Amino acid sequence: MSKRRVIIFDTTLRDGEQAPGFSMNTEEKIQLALQIERLGVDVMEAGFPISSPGDFEAVTKVAQIIKNAGVAGLCRANEKDISVGWDALKHAVRPRIHTFIATSDIHLQHKLKKSREEALEIAVNAVKFARNLCDDVEFSAEDALRSDVDFLCQVTEAVIAAGASTVNLPDTVGYTMPFEIDKVISTVLNRVPNIDKARISVHCHNDLGLAVANSLMSVNAGASQVECTINGIGERAGNCSLEEVVMGLNVRKDLFEDIEIGVKTDEIYRASRMLTSITGVGVQPNKAIVGKNAFAHEAGIHQDGMLKNRTTYEIMTPESVGYPSTSLVLGKHSGRHAFIQRIEALGFELEKDAVQSAFEEFKVLADKKKEVFDEDIESIILNQSKDTTVAYTMETVNILSGDTTIPTATVKLADSEGNVSIDASTGDGPVDAVMKAIERIAGIAGRLKSYQIKALTAGKDAQGEVVLAAEFDNAGYDVRGRGSDTDVVVASAKAYLDALNKYITRKQSKDVRNTEKGV
Repeated sequence: MSKRRVIIFDTTLRDGEQAPGFSMNTEEKIQLALQIERLGVDVMEAGFPISSPGDFEAVTKVAQIIKNAGVAGLCRANEKDISVGWDALKHAVRPRIHTFIATSDIHLQHKLKKSREEALEIAVNAVKFARNLCDDVEFSAEDALRSDVDFLCQVTEAVIAAGASTVNLPDTVGYTMPFEIDKVISTVLNRVPNIDKARISVHCHNDLGLAVANSLMSVNAGASQVECTINGIGERAGNCSLEEVVMGLNVRKDLFEDIEIGVKTDEIYRASRMLTSITGVGVQPNKAIVGKNAFAHEAGIHQDGMLKNRTTYEIMTPESVGYPSTSLVLGKHSGRHAFIQRIEALGFELEKDAVQSAFEEFKVLADKKKEVFDEDIESIILNQSKDTTVAYTMETVNILSGDTTIPTATVKLADSEGNVSIDASTGDGPVDAVMKAIERIAGIAGRLKSYQIKALTAGKDAQGEVVLAAEFDNAGYDVRGRGSDTDVVVASAKAYLDALNKYITRKQSKDVRNTEKGV
């Protein structure tokens, strides 16, 4: 029996990154893009190029480094968006322009203020323009699953005739039931006369917890591309989870025997871990496939069954998704070679200087901890991979605190020219004091908007990781920072300084642009 290839389209770097708390800088996107490439997806959507200079840069760099997967950029259905998108994508080995416009009456009437005829004309013109630039064009009918099915078929036929090689039918608000999406996909495949010239794709959101079920039902109905994200991240309740839909197709080959996909499932866990390390947002323990309890068995009857035969309570092995069955523990006696091997095993690629810098930081940490875990190493590496211009670096932090003492922090910072400044401040607590001391040195007022702290690993000597958001100089936007250390106050100082450096970089960039414009 010949196999039907289903394309896995990963949009972690675009739709996933749009969710609050999941934004990534350029270097973080590159690190994750390389792991997504190792995962074996067919296409990765690197961003929305026109949305910001930072997103344009990220899409451009990802397009330049990825060799074994297609790279897509999202563009609204107009010539300016598409031209900017193509400028970012044109150096990719396999570029794809992804353009879209809404087709549901709800969106047309209330958001776009356009008629069906106007939307159809815009869609066709956008696809034609994109097709003149790029051989691979995808069109998405936003809110397709709440669109009139006759109009949806009309749009699909028209954009295929205009040159679209993929037509995506998104469940944009996660409203659809599996039996409904099955009917829509089947209708489009049966009624559109030129459907053999394009792939039908689905992009399901998880507002009712049905994104994976709807995606699998769509594949069963004949869809040949699934759009998804690592850990299911994305707008609101998220997207179809890549790991869940891939393992659904893999584990239930008895039901999908005519389907083939190219994902290397043993890279799934590594991709999940890298994403959580970059964003600082973990997955719930009972998350399917990648949660820490996904392969844990505590009930006695389960343990007894597992000891007799693993298949009694496991439908897949931990190894099949790259879940570590054993852990390599590194410590202060570990050498550089073992450290480099572990970096590579975790999916990171660093330049020689960055490896040496990371190794030196590892040795410092190893002197503080009995064991250095994978999460510690990931934190070290990600701290080496920031694309922010570092206006200030941390030299020392000293804290005086207690139930009968006024919390006081003394901070020493070095600026980009090597000048060292020392200042001290009191506060409501040690974290407040250290942040005020940093503000005094920088001469920039800040306001903490959110603050989260978690232990990276088990044990009393675990590193604490702080992820926070702050607003500086009443700028009107928040900046995210992260830092880790065995001392949680020092971790807080690192995270706040990280956010401050990002703010300074953004402000300097804005000042340069204003100067160029003569403002």
